[in-house]
Amino acid sequence: MVGAVIAQNQPDLVINLAAYTAVDRAESEPEQAWAVNCAGAAHIAASCGDNGTPLVHLSTDYVFDGEKAEPYHEEDRVNPLNVYGASKEAGERAIRAAAPHHIILRTAWVYGAYGANFLKTMLRLGAERSVLRVVADQRGCPTAAADIASALVAITCQIERGTAQWGTFHFTAAGSTSWHGFAEEIVALAETFGAWSSGPVPRVEPITTDQYPTAARRPMQSVLDCRKIEGFGIVPPRWQSSLPAVLRELIRTKGP
Repeated sequence: MVGAVIAQNQPDLVINLAAYTAVDRAESEPEQAWAVNCAGAAHIAASCGDNGTPLVHLSTDYVFDGEKAEPYHEEDRVNPLNVYGASKEAGERAIRAAAPHHIILRTAWVYGAYGANFLKTMLRLGAERSVLRVVADQRGCPTAAADIASALVAITCQIERGTAQWGTFHFTAAGSTSWHGFAEEIVALAETFGAWSSGPVPRVEPITTDQYPTAARRPMQSVLDCRKIEGFGIVPPRWQSSLPAVLRELIRTKGP
């Protein structure tokens, strides 16, 4: 099906954003995760390779195990800890094998006004609870979906001009924090926008990973080094700078 569509339409570019992203549920649904993240990516890559179509594919920081103290470079050894990360890493390998003209863009801790994500969870729970207990010993880079979209546009322009570099790249917001630090920033900023007007401002308490067991193991440190992506003219914004616009949109669309 994918091959027929690409062969018939002869697109100038394919951007694959499809993914099974339910990290914990993937532990009990591995077949579905692998079908989308590996087999699905492989089918698209094979079709792109057969038709000479450039492919841009979104991947994840969870291909790493979090054992490295410094930010991860694109060439660092992968060692996923969970089904989701393993299926995404296998999808990366399938793309490299089948589509010579590819860009794999790894990102992390994605949030936005749409879909399920950490920001929306904190706003929902903060309206229900006086205390939010959030993991403080996992570090990463909260990244707005809109910033990823902007990076994809910049990459697409380079491909159109014939000046793109092929391979694997990292793109996240600049700087890093813990889930607890991210939650603190969300709660404080939401207060300035009047999000807690109907109740008290929730208190954010730090806990350890051991105190919040999940089905899937997560890397303790998954900060990505994004200097390579600057070759596309892309300079990632600080993670704090993109949060206000998303919060405003969520609060505006929620209404009174």
